[in-house]
Amino acid sequence: MTRRPARGLAALALTFAAALALAACSPAATAEGDGGTATPPLAEVTPLTDPLAWEGPSTAVAASAPIVPVTDGAQALPVTVTDAQGTPVTVTDTSRILTLDIYGSLSRIVFELGLGDSVVARDISTAFPEAEHLPVVTENGHDLNAEAILDAAPTVILTDTSLGPWDTILQMRDAGIPVVVVDSHRSLDSVGSLIQQVGDALGVPQRAAALAARSTAAVEDKIAEIAAVAPADPAEKLRMMFLYVRGQSGVYYLFGEESGADSLIEALGGIDVAGEIGWTGMRPITDEALVDADPDLVLVMTKGLESVGGVDGLVEHLPALAQTDAGRHRRIVDMADTTVLSFGPASADVLDALAVAVYAPEATE
Repeated sequence: MTRRPARGLAALALTFAAALALAACSPAATAEGDGGTATPPLAEVTPLTDPLAWEGPSTAVAASAPIVPVTDGAQALPVTVTDAQGTPVTVTDTSRILTLDIYGSLSRIVFELGLGDSVVARDISTAFPEAEHLPVVTENGHDLNAEAILDAAPTVILTDTSLGPWDTILQMRDAGIPVVVVDSHRSLDSVGSLIQQVGDALGVPQRAAALAARSTAAVEDKIAEIAAVAPADPAEKLRMMFLYVRGQSGVYYLFGEESGADSLIEALGGIDVAGEIGWTGMRPITDEALVDADPDLVLVMTKGLESVGGVDGLVEHLPALAQTDAGRHRRIVDMADTTVLSFGPASADVLDALAVAVYAPEATE
């Protein structure tokens, strides 16, 4: 996978979070895809000979993979780290951990590092079974509730810039709680570094290195498996784009390079058409950009697709989509909002479900 420069990534994360806030996201999908039936594994389905011959949408639901903690390596505290914002933070106590991000990835990492018993609360996106019993400290979708956070009495908070209001995070620091801000840039390339940042902050760098290696290897193996079923000829590869839509708020964003969606599309053996037209980051889509990109297939979030009334509603709200191959053939693949761009330890499972929805869509019906 090609690594891209990190310019402007914090701004992109804030833009995306703002879009979610405008959307007034409903209490969310589970990490496995709204609790639906899991998509069968790629190894157990028969891919289409020609994926462009398929007509119609499909839904990817990642399997609910159980937590398999890494426990080799003793915890060493106190530890001082310089977080992603350049702030030195000293962590002396991890007996009450709170992790906050828009996809629930940080919570999953903490559980996989063998510290799940110390997690005292969760954001709405942390919905894997092992964490479902925890109290929620976000409201109205993804707004941080300062009172609920203080009631949880965390001894350390790990977060990024994807949830707000930011004043709530500053309030936690003023209350004397160590707050470690990790990198908000998410992609398949950053899975290992994100895990390491979390492990370093919690005094378990050896466990983090092992989990990062395990997660990265699983992604690499899955990409190789997908490559075996995806068209090898560049002229036959599916041209894909990722749209973020919220019909009730009139939000229609095209995710381009540096958004994380580009790495997902590349891993699926597709061509990121947003990159072809020079689209960087997350910006409102235009009719001209949509027509110029002319995707064969469009990836969307499940709640977004529901917000416009399904595929028919999406074409109605974005008439230019009907002028693309994806729109004409209704090749729209959706996946749960809290899963599709989560880029954490379960990334290989996300890729597997998406690959089935793209290359063996009849298996998702």
